Amino acid sequence: MTDTSNEKLEGISLTVYSYIVHANKPVGIREVTRGAEISSTSVTYRHLIKLEDLGLIKKDEYGNYVLKEKTIVNGHVWVGRSLVPFSIFFSLFFFGGLSMELVIILLGFIFNLAIEESFFFLTMMTGLAAVLFMFEGRSLYRKTNKK
Repeated sequence: MTDTSNEKLEGISLTVYSYIVHANKPVGIREVTRGAEISSTSVTYRHLIKLEDLGLIKKDEYGNYVLKEKTIVNGHVWVGRSLVPFSIFFSLFFFGGLSMELVIILLGFIFNLAIEESFFFLTMMTGLAAVLFMFEGRSLYRKTNKK
C-alpha cells in the first residue's frame, strides 16, 4: 500500500478510484461513468488517466481499467473494499461517550443522586458532536462509495 497523500487524491478522482477498488474487476470507461455517477465519459477518462499516471490503476489488453494497488487516502481508512471516512469512527467514539453519560444520568435518577447542570450540558454537546460527525461521515462515504 503506497501513500499518495501528497498527490491530493480527492473529488472525482477519489470517487473513480474508490469505484474501481470496490468493483474488484476490470471496468470500462462507460461502466465507471455510470457506476461513479459522472456526467460524461470524457470527464471519467481524464480522471482515469490521472489515476494511471499516479500508478494506482492500469489498463489491461482489452482497454479496461484494473486496480494496480491500494493507497492510503487522507482522512479515510480502507475497510475491505470500502473507503470509510475517519469522521464515522469519531462519531462512534462520541456515541460511546454519550451512552456512558446517559447511563450516569439514569443511575443518578434511580439512586436519587444530585447531577450538576453542567453535566447535562456536556451530555448535550457530546450528542451534538456524535450526530454532526455521523452526518459528515455519511456524506463523505456516499461520495466515495457509489455503487
